[in-house]
Amino acid sequence: MKALKAERQKKTPTKNAKRASKQPRTSYNLHEDCSSSSTIDGDDCFKEILRDNYKNLPKKQGEDIEDKNMKMKTEVEYKPKKKTKKGTGLIGSLPMVPPYGLRKRVPKSVVTTEGGLKSDDYGKVKKGPRFEDIGGIKGVLDRIRDEIHPLRYGHPELDKKLGVKPSGGILLHGPPGCGKTKLAHAIANEAGVPFYKITPAQVFSGIPSKPERTIQNLFSEAYKAAPSIIFIDEIDAIALSRGRSSHRDMETRIVTQLLTCMNEPQILGTSIVHSSSTTFEKTAGYVLVIGATNRPEALDSALRRPGRFDQEIALGILDENARAEILSLLTRNLELLEDCNLAKIASVTPGFVGADLSELVRKDGKIAKKRIIAITKCNDEVPNVDWSMQPIEAWEMEGLGISMTDFEDACKMVQPSLRREGFSPTPSIKWEDVGGLESLRREFEEYIVNRIKYPEDYEEFGVGFEQGFLLYGPPGCGKTTIAKAIANEAGSNFIYIKGPELLNKYVGETERAIRELFTRARSCSPCILFFDEVEAITTNRKYDGVGTRVVERLLTQLLIELDGGDKRNCVFVIGATNRPEVMDEAVKRPGRLGKHIYVPLPSPEERGLILKALTKNKPISEDVDIGAICRKKAYENLSGADLARVADKAAMIALKEKRMWRISGEGGHETKKWTINETHFDRAVEMQRRFYDRLYASYSA
Repeated sequence: MKALKAERQKKTPTKNAKRASKQPRTSYNLHEDCSSSSTIDGDDCFKEILRDNYKNLPKKQGEDIEDKNMKMKTEVEYKPKKKTKKGTGLIGSLPMVPPYGLRKRVPKSVVTTEGGLKSDDYGKVKKGPRFEDIGGIKGVLDRIRDEIHPLRYGHPELDKKLGVKPSGGILLHGPPGCGKTKLAHAIANEAGVPFYKITPAQVFSGIPSKPERTIQNLFSEAYKAAPSIIFIDEIDAIALSRGRSSHRDMETRIVTQLLTCMNEPQILGTSIVHSSSTTFEKTAGYVLVIGATNRPEALDSALRRPGRFDQEIALGILDENARAEILSLLTRNLELLEDCNLAKIASVTPGFVGADLSELVRKDGKIAKKRIIAITKCNDEVPNVDWSMQPIEAWEMEGLGISMTDFEDACKMVQPSLRREGFSPTPSIKWEDVGGLESLRREFEEYIVNRIKYPEDYEEFGVGFEQGFLLYGPPGCGKTTIAKAIANEAGSNFIYIKGPELLNKYVGETERAIRELFTRARSCSPCILFFDEVEAITTNRKYDGVGTRVVERLLTQLLIELDGGDKRNCVFVIGATNRPEVMDEAVKRPGRLGKHIYVPLPSPEERGLILKALTKNKPISEDVDIGAICRKKAYENLSGADLARVADKAAMIALKEKRMWRISGEGGHETKKWTINETHFDRAVEMQRRFYDRLYASYSA
């Protein structure tokens, strides 16, 4: 009976078996399934259940290898490890599936193939940028050619004999749009090696330890394909300084992992295979790491030491010649008319970086297209036709192109990137617009203008101590105008700082703003820093009052920067004030703002030159003698600002007379040319004198 009952149980399916036949099994009860056999070990029983249910699941493409792996995992504990061969795993002829940390996860669009050609996801090959496609940075390109030489044309025997080691990394920094990313791609194309690019968005993750694993996988893949290049764009987002109070634990781990990968390439690039008796090692190849940022001061200091980013290359501000070279490269395949003057366009685009110039060329192309379509529409007699959708024949496009007017219109539509970075546009004021002050002009030419234009002459005689100047004098004498004229005459970069705008309510932010200001100026030298109303941030530290602590910390940081702890190569500091007595004495000593230049009230001859410069675009009557007018007693002790107001007031009086004459209708349809005569100047200067009389009376009372 017992044998018959056991035979019936084998033929009749149980409830659990029926349930398993209807749907895939997702949970298991080890106690129920193994209750019939007490001799089988619990772990072996659980593995057997997993194996049986895995067989019943629907197969997908590529799961055959994983099925084999699962089978072998239960048997590997009882079999000795066999010697591995190339292309096999640890178990005989089983195809090796690389572990998670070593699988290739870099997309095809990120890795460039041999010869500098980039392959995309569809298998197409396209040509990337080269060094000849980048203009305005000839010195930088020459320096980079020396750094990438070991990637393609290394001489290992000679390098070993001379102790020459290739650079561990290159840090490209500069304002946004200056071409850092494009330069990194050009380096890879010139070297003709694989190129691995990663961005902060690909690194950050909500899963713990995944960012570190992503960085480690990237370096592992790069060392497998060595020689190769790793490019980390916007590296400041993942490598912030660990000393910041707001630094999170995940960011600290990412920085630490990046330091480890850059510091120990031999570990990441080593392939070690263990056997019963032998260990095989493979030497790591050369991998060049390139980082790009516009905030180099935010990076962790450990990254900027030799062996990691030991080469720092600054892509500075473009001068006029560099802008002209970039414009010629951008327009080499475009149809330009004969009136286009690229040198003139470069002269009227100060503060433009490479991205701005590229946008400028795109904008003027659109403007030229609209102009051509409008002309075609006017010349054709067919009404109600949308000419923007009509094709243009080849013979119709002959003689069409981009004109100089299109460039001028496009310049008004593009805002220079450097204005957003704190740089001021190069002033358009010249010495002719200042009027007079020839002695000051000669002095500044000796100390600033000629030192920028002819530095070799000054280096020969060791001249270069004075780099700080203090302009002081009565209000309205032209101190700010003089500083702008100096920057225009020297052709240097110009940063205009209003003293109070540096103050910040948060502790340490004011000092940080001063440091970043001088760092930015050093990176784009020659540069002129102009502090207007400098007494607001250099008040004497003896004064006690509300807010003096903030100003004192700012002044201390300013003194450190002016002292030249970091060499200020061709960075000139000019301060302007009308209250030099309230400034701290430490600022006015030699070596800081040590050259004091007094800007006096203009003499009668200088008043005539200033008034002529102010009225050169106004309709002045021919019988008006500007020089004789300025010698009158009413013009004594008037500053340049007062003369500007007199000229504007005289023009306004003449304009009112013209309007009244037109409203009265005395002249009928007769046209009359109105000009500014001497009577208008006399009335204007009388009004200005009454203003000073009232001011004098109020102070006397």
